[in-house]
Amino acid sequence: MGDGRTLRPHGKAADGSGPGSGSAAKMVASPDGAPGLAVRRRSLTRLAHETFDVLVIGGGVTGCGAALDAAGRGLSVALVEKRDFAAGTSSRSSKLIHGGLRYLERLDFRLVREALHERRLLIEKIAPHMVHPTRFLLPLKHRVWERVYMGSGLLLYDALAGPRSATPHHRHLSHAACLRAVPSLRDDALVGGISYYDAQVDDARFSVMLARTAMAGGAVCVPAVDVVAFLREADGIRGVRARDLETGSELEIRARSVVNATGVWTTEMERLAGVETPMTVRPSKGVHIVVPKGRIRSDYALILPTEKSVLFVLPWGEQWIVGTTDTEWRFGLDHPAATHADIQYLLDHVNAILKDRLTFDDVIAVYAGLRPLVDGSSGETARVSREHAVRRSAPGLVSVAGGKYTTYRVMAQDAVDAAACELPFAVDASRTADTPLLGVVGLSGAATRLQGHPGAASLTPERLTHLIGRYGTLAAEVLDLVVDEPRLAAPLPGAGKYLAAEVTYAALREGALHVDDVLTRRTHIAFESADRGRSAAEHVAALMAPVLGWDAGAVEREVTHYRARLDAERAAQSMQDDAASDAARSPVRDVRLSAG
Repeated sequence: MGDGRTLRPHGKAADGSGPGSGSAAKMVASPDGAPGLAVRRRSLTRLAHETFDVLVIGGGVTGCGAALDAAGRGLSVALVEKRDFAAGTSSRSSKLIHGGLRYLERLDFRLVREALHERRLLIEKIAPHMVHPTRFLLPLKHRVWERVYMGSGLLLYDALAGPRSATPHHRHLSHAACLRAVPSLRDDALVGGISYYDAQVDDARFSVMLARTAMAGGAVCVPAVDVVAFLREADGIRGVRARDLETGSELEIRARSVVNATGVWTTEMERLAGVETPMTVRPSKGVHIVVPKGRIRSDYALILPTEKSVLFVLPWGEQWIVGTTDTEWRFGLDHPAATHADIQYLLDHVNAILKDRLTFDDVIAVYAGLRPLVDGSSGETARVSREHAVRRSAPGLVSVAGGKYTTYRVMAQDAVDAAACELPFAVDASRTADTPLLGVVGLSGAATRLQGHPGAASLTPERLTHLIGRYGTLAAEVLDLVVDEPRLAAPLPGAGKYLAAEVTYAALREGALHVDDVLTRRTHIAFESADRGRSAAEHVAALMAPVLGWDAGAVEREVTHYRARLDAERAAQSMQDDAASDAARSPVRDVRLSAG
């Protein structure tokens, strides 16, 4: 802009030295010799010197979706995220793309119809390599009325999906057919069942790909940038003051409109902006457990009604994900913790229908997330609407909260529509319904082309299928790394499902800055591996080091911090209540936050 604004040191030098520079401040060395930081350096410079049409705060699925929506309309866009893309709720979901069958009981037809429409777009157009139809079984316990009642609901579910549904319609199954499909079911746990389809997604990877697609469209998306204040002018909010959590430097980011897409942090962000009556967002904790695939024999995912909601038993590679709980959370928002009681609740409910009971020893991993529910009442969070809210919180500031992962695109569109009203020119309509994510165009021939890639010579067809499912046609970029460095074709020690090249690629091309980013979000080793990534951490850090300019000390700190996080989570999961669990988990903060 020519106004002389630059990145300004704030207590620490650019290399992380200076007062209070322990922990994460030292983990990112000088940019020289750190190719993975090249894009970040350019992005930070742009943040400090340009004025954007839209600044999005929050790098979850809604924030990344808003950045893509705005960029697709030709607007200049910036996005900042305090931690990592999808570090909060958007990596800790049930990993479902669904219409919300249970919302039919509340007669929320509009929400279900909207979600089913979005499900079709995601399966067919936006991310067909990442969103896959999944067959569910709904066990029935009563022979007549329940089959009529639930069958009618699923008939309506199919109808609301429209004549061009991306999934098959529901089917009624006999008792014997259910037991053939799910041999692990107790004979007396059901009298029959109904099968139907929804879809699954890698939630964290999907959010990352939204951000990358937005960046390909011109958006500047930067993680590890924390908003510390808002910039106000006579006509309203016109940007933020932020801190780069990797170096401690501060910068001003100017924008004509700001979108607050911070999920459970919405209330906190509006208070920071000086909003007199901030939106009330109630965090609801959802806990999932992960068990080995061999402990439940089933060709179907399962949906089990509970006293409050429903329980899902979902296939995930060599594991099953069982969840979720729905309880109010009153503690810190960065690191929600599961308790012994949460895990027991899930085990009790799934064991009610299984022949062979699951025990605590079967639980490979546990993860907990917070739903951002918009509500001002004191009722149970399980009964709060999953619809989203968008409002002009102050001149120049739009907030979006609530909603479902499945309807992120609608939330993003509504938020950008509202932000567009702050701009002094006409803005095009949203194009995201017709915008595939990076890696989708050319997907149908990707397997054949990749077989001929020189980096694929040592890989099995199963490995190539794995890569396509994660990256789409961008899998060729991962294989390019193998061509340059053949050792990267080796399976990752401690997590053989993944290639070493995927770690390097995460740091080089996907914005991963720390070991936790790779083990928890770019991959899911943190809950797929029996040791939750403890042994893989050292190998991951060694692969990231040359990309991010880490020295031996930084590698050791990264590994130590990740393992300390695992220990804190295990300690929390032995506690009986949220207060004790939070006290055990909260001392080991995200590596970026612990440097502040």
